[in-house]
Amino acid sequence: MNTVNSSAVKAPEKPGLIDGFAKNQLLKRLQQMPRGYLLIEDGDELHGFGNPADEIDVKAKIVIQDPGTYRDIAFGGSIGGAEAYMLGKWTTPNLVDVVRLMSVNIDFLNEMDDSKSLLQRVGDKVFHLLNRNTEKQARDNISRHYDLSNDFFELFLDPEMMYSAAIFPRADADLDEAALHKLDVICRKLELKPSDHLLEIGTGWGGLAIYAARHYGCRVTTTTISREQYDTAIRRVQEEGLDGEVTVLLEDYRNLSGRYDKLVSVEMIEAVGHEFYKQYFSGCAALLKDDGLMLLQAITIPDQRYQYARKSVDFIQRYIFPGGSLPSHEAIISSVRSNTDLLMVGMQEIGEDYARTLEVWRERFIAKLDEVKALGFDDYFIRMWNYYLCYCQGGFEERIIGTSQILFAKPDWRRTGQS
Repeated sequence: MNTVNSSAVKAPEKPGLIDGFAKNQLLKRLQQMPRGYLLIEDGDELHGFGNPADEIDVKAKIVIQDPGTYRDIAFGGSIGGAEAYMLGKWTTPNLVDVVRLMSVNIDFLNEMDDSKSLLQRVGDKVFHLLNRNTEKQARDNISRHYDLSNDFFELFLDPEMMYSAAIFPRADADLDEAALHKLDVICRKLELKPSDHLLEIGTGWGGLAIYAARHYGCRVTTTTISREQYDTAIRRVQEEGLDGEVTVLLEDYRNLSGRYDKLVSVEMIEAVGHEFYKQYFSGCAALLKDDGLMLLQAITIPDQRYQYARKSVDFIQRYIFPGGSLPSHEAIISSVRSNTDLLMVGMQEIGEDYARTLEVWRERFIAKLDEVKALGFDDYFIRMWNYYLCYCQGGFEERIIGTSQILFAKPDWRRTGQS
């Protein structure tokens, strides 16, 4: 079972006038859903949309626990639907399938979002604009997510505390092995050697910096703007006896200086924002020596959907990563081309690995719900976090989002053959 608190706790209430109107409008609109099959169970009523005999497309079921769900979706669009789930107004035996169904009907879903109330759309946009990743606001945005609780993240991450896509070397590899494999893939692509000084933008909890110093003998300078992650990374570096090899900074990427042999940034660009790409990439290029290499791991959105996504606000931006924004390949490449002397010399897509990573995170999270509650997180948070993990997993499975490792080189770099 892929959902939290999925069983019905009470019979659905009878809808009021507004709820009834919203229900009729939503059910009518769903008749136009172009792909997959959706079954809505509402008390004694069953409503089916799409073709249940289609073995190719996705099938999903939702159970209405509160008739206010229809109003939430009618007036709030996909975010309203997510909010209704977090409040327990609807449940499902398989939340990932619900997200996958949303994903294969993404254009249809966008049309529904575009038709939600003007006030709601303006409110979402204002919220996002207020969370633009200026230097000051970026610290607040990062803190709201990454400073939740180190103990919380330890419940479902691997021992290296990698909060990014793993790379599974084999079908039977577990997450812990895949996380280490990802670290080694990064180090090999960067052709790390003992004489290198590696700069990492986005420390996390220090896993990559420690791995590179321990296994490749290089010096590492790593920076974060999360106080919780900074304190943990400092402690872990000291425990590993790597104080002389790894330097941890509490600094924004805009304030870094020096010249480095290699640069790595893993799933940090999502917190940069479109309007700051020029500053980010030009800064990275300036920090590299003339024969340097840069590896960027980024969650991406298809080029065809990038402009729409830039102007809209989704569940992730509203509740999980305020100020967040996914780049597309074209957005990355065009910014690099226009603002730096970097050349793209390699790219690998690992979105399928991310879907599997998220599935394991979610399994571990659900298995540790007692510990989650003991840390002070309530049922609302638990449903929100479960929705977040399923939302991402379903998106990766249906490839409406992806993850890429992109390798950039300065003009004087020449491949050594180590990678």
